[in-house]
Amino acid sequence: MKLIVGLGNPGRIYSSTRHNIGFVVVKSLAKDCGATLKRENFTYSLTAKAKFEAIPVVIALPLTFMNLAGQAVKALVKKYRVVKSDLLVVCDDLNLELGRIRLRPSGSSGGHRGLQSIIDNLRREDFARLKIGIGRPPAGMEASDYVLKPFLKKETGVLNEAVQNACECCRVWVQENTDKAMNEFNKRSQ
Repeated sequence: MKLIVGLGNPGRIYSSTRHNIGFVVVKSLAKDCGATLKRENFTYSLTAKAKFEAIPVVIALPLTFMNLAGQAVKALVKKYRVVKSDLLVVCDDLNLELGRIRLRPSGSSGGHRGLQSIIDNLRREDFARLKIGIGRPPAGMEASDYVLKPFLKKETGVLNEAVQNACECCRVWVQENTDKAMNEFNKRSQ
């Protein structure tokens, strides 16, 4: 069983913020699959089950806030008996230019509190993460404020392309493997 988890904050006030790009990607992926995200008991998440070329996949959005995402991911990993190579976390990245995507097989949190929560709860860093670039904050703005700002209208085209690329990357990750997806999508967005 493959597990794809999008990171973000629950609630309407956060839905269009930069920090919620992981939610946007996973919701788009679910829609493309014709799957409906529903609350699942004991997982602290909305989940949907899908198949990509006959490979079963659970798509999830934690209902915890970003800084506590690890609780939901740990519950999902336990419930579905997901091994480390079958977990993909989709999240925002301040250090990537807007719209650029980068898949990594493992690594530190890089200061991302959602990733750090997952690392702390799973007690490992060796899970794949797909990072979506949201760009750096303007001079004088704190990163913590910037990630909770909505995207600008002029960024819509770049954002839509990034979401589409990220969804395709998730499919390749499921159907092939991390290396194949990295080779195709990390180069594409340079």
